[in-house]
Amino acid sequence: MTNPYSFNFLLLDYVWIHEKIVPSAYAKRSSRVLYKGYSNCREESIRIQKFRMNPAKPAPTKLGRYRQLSPRAAIHVSPLALGTMTMGNKWSALGMAAMEKESSFKLLDAYFDAGGNHIDTANAYQSGESEMCIGEWAEARGIRDQLVIATKYTFPFTLGDASIKQHELYLGNNTKSMRLSLEASLKKLRTTYVDIFYVHVWDLHTSVEELMDSLHILVLSGKVLYLGISDSPAWFVAKANEYAKAHGKTPFVVFQAPYSVVRREIEREILPMCRHEGIALTLWSVLAEGHIRTDAEEERRRVSGEKGRSTHGPWERTEDEKKMCTALEVVAQQVGAKHITAVAIAYALHKAPYIYPIIGGRTPEQLMANIEALDITLTDEHLAYIDGILPFDKGFLARFVGEYGGAPGVLGRHSAFDHQPLARPIQPAPASK
Repeated sequence: MTNPYSFNFLLLDYVWIHEKIVPSAYAKRSSRVLYKGYSNCREESIRIQKFRMNPAKPAPTKLGRYRQLSPRAAIHVSPLALGTMTMGNKWSALGMAAMEKESSFKLLDAYFDAGGNHIDTANAYQSGESEMCIGEWAEARGIRDQLVIATKYTFPFTLGDASIKQHELYLGNNTKSMRLSLEASLKKLRTTYVDIFYVHVWDLHTSVEELMDSLHILVLSGKVLYLGISDSPAWFVAKANEYAKAHGKTPFVVFQAPYSVVRREIEREILPMCRHEGIALTLWSVLAEGHIRTDAEEERRRVSGEKGRSTHGPWERTEDEKKMCTALEVVAQQVGAKHITAVAIAYALHKAPYIYPIIGGRTPEQLMANIEALDITLTDEHLAYIDGILPFDKGFLARFVGEYGGAPGVLGRHSAFDHQPLARPIQPAPASK
């Protein structure tokens, strides 16, 4: 039977003719259709009614509006990554938040059901429990290949393992530490590959050559798809990628660093380097380790005894943090946002293209409050207002030469220039109707 319909596939029109899919370029759209390219060429009268494939279903939230990871990495990820450092309870004695398996699964389910696919972990998070939780959850749901899982190595994953008497070969960026860590991560994650494999921290002595040669071998093995690096000097990353390009190795395509409205150090060197080199940024501590909160929220935590994270200092906000939170409340009122945390996340998203804040939290409600950031549009005036709340010195070069992407300040004293502006970040998509 001849199917009277045609459809779109890979931007080409096709029609069914004698139970065969034929590009419509081979057929004349009329009551008389001439087959071309087939040995049994003959004419037949058929009726052709054109229709198009159904459009994609609306995303449940804007987490499901995916973005290319970086210019060098075409894989598409959610605009907000889910941080999983608190999944497990091995670090509770250190003052870190703890999550049992049931709570962790609920948060992972909420993120995935909202359209999220970008999950960030590390070999040492909760002494390995974070990776184990993700692996068990993804296997139970049967969704491993629907996820972009990023993990890291540098720190020892063996702490707490009584069978390991010496830990020195399980840490650092050397080739053996890299191989041992990846193999252990694959087992804990219950997978045969990781999507993004990060160097967690530069160890100050592993050479560019050893690092990039060894990482490239992992990519060739198929156990790693993309490479990232975290918490390392901008010059080292630039040097590593230059070596990789010159020697046919796999370069870093994403950099991970701390950044927030109260912590902007990466604007001096790392952010300009990433923009120039086409490297994406995943950002941790975008909510200043939970210190982005209103006065009312802080008082509630004090009265209830809930308090907050105290790993790197007091759980209560500093005076500078309070001043910034007050400013975020002003902006939230102007843009109609319900949560100042969402404004803080939106601020990071507006700083450059290919930026992916890592959001945490312990409940689906906190997750949804953070997703509100994807609905917020900040103007240049909003960004300038937030930037001006606390003093921040970008350093000598920014003052003397000018900032990356701007007009050449020194040369501008002697001539006039029209400079090419930098690419703008993606703006929030309109709400689905």
